[in-house]
Amino acid sequence: MRIYRYILVLVATVCWLFSLVVAADPAVDALGQDYVFPNRIEGLPAKLSDFESLEINYFHTNDDVKLAYWEAGEGEPVIFIPGWSANGAEYINVLYLLSKKYHVYVLDPRNQGLSQAVEYGSRISRYSMDLKQFVEHLGLTKANFCGWSMGASVLWGYIDLFGTESINKLVLIDEPISIYTHSDWSEEERLNAGGMTTSVERMIDAFGGAPTNSQLVDMNVMARYAEQESLYFQNSEKFASEVVQNNFSAMSKVLFDHGSNDWRDVVGHKINVPTAIFTGEYSNNLPSQQWAYSVIPKAQLFVYSQAEQGDHFLAFKNPVKFVRDLDTFFGAQ
Repeated sequence: MRIYRYILVLVATVCWLFSLVVAADPAVDALGQDYVFPNRIEGLPAKLSDFESLEINYFHTNDDVKLAYWEAGEGEPVIFIPGWSANGAEYINVLYLLSKKYHVYVLDPRNQGLSQAVEYGSRISRYSMDLKQFVEHLGLTKANFCGWSMGASVLWGYIDLFGTESINKLVLIDEPISIYTHSDWSEEERLNAGGMTTSVERMIDAFGGAPTNSQLVDMNVMARYAEQESLYFQNSEKFASEVVQNNFSAMSKVLFDHGSNDWRDVVGHKINVPTAIFTGEYSNNLPSQQWAYSVIPKAQLFVYSQAEQGDHFLAFKNPVKFVRDLDTFFGAQ
């Protein structure tokens, strides 16, 4: 009888542990559809099902939010944190190319992509905690972390709260150090910080389509988004628009907190791991990325030319060069 009870307890425990693990689904199954990319590009999949190793999985945060992540490949782990309104679908080309050598993850932030939309936690600090819990969910002690746009701010919050112990190498892509321009700044301070608005509220309205002007909000990033001559970018943006239904109301909740943070203390004093900074000649953020390069020890600066699609979306418009540069950076001693 005692052995029988032991077996029952053991079986119950195994079932409970199994219930905590959500099996990863092939992307085609998770999305419920295949997808044919509009442009046939050599070296990249013609349709989603050609990317056989791509999976979509989920985990729950400690405040009970279901977050999605995209995963592919094997090897050294690389974690991408998308920018505001972005998601793993937009990384489809980067995922495919990088997964040939690395175990690549893209975390959809709360209220974005395939992750759950909720009424709480719309702060960069909470997004940084989500990232920490994602790393713990994966069971990783160290990984390469790549933050693009607001994703870089999430990484700065992560470093501010939890340090750099879990970071092998850090990648920051074209994010202002402080989006909000303080009224007592000199023009040099504004350029070094990357200030792009004098009113966060007006910036949020402008991103929602309200009229504005360059005195209030620098809309260069939106103008560069509209320049979609890159076939890679056409594929990834079209794919993202087909498989992800964006909710502007949910996504916009984090924008005020995001826009009002000043990360110069973190960038100037708390980053002590090898760091790659990516920007481009088309980006108005170039001066702030140069400032970050000047204050971060062991930093490298990659400035893409106009011919190399050097703007805020460089990783998606020129993924072949971007992945090649990442691989070189990760492999450097």
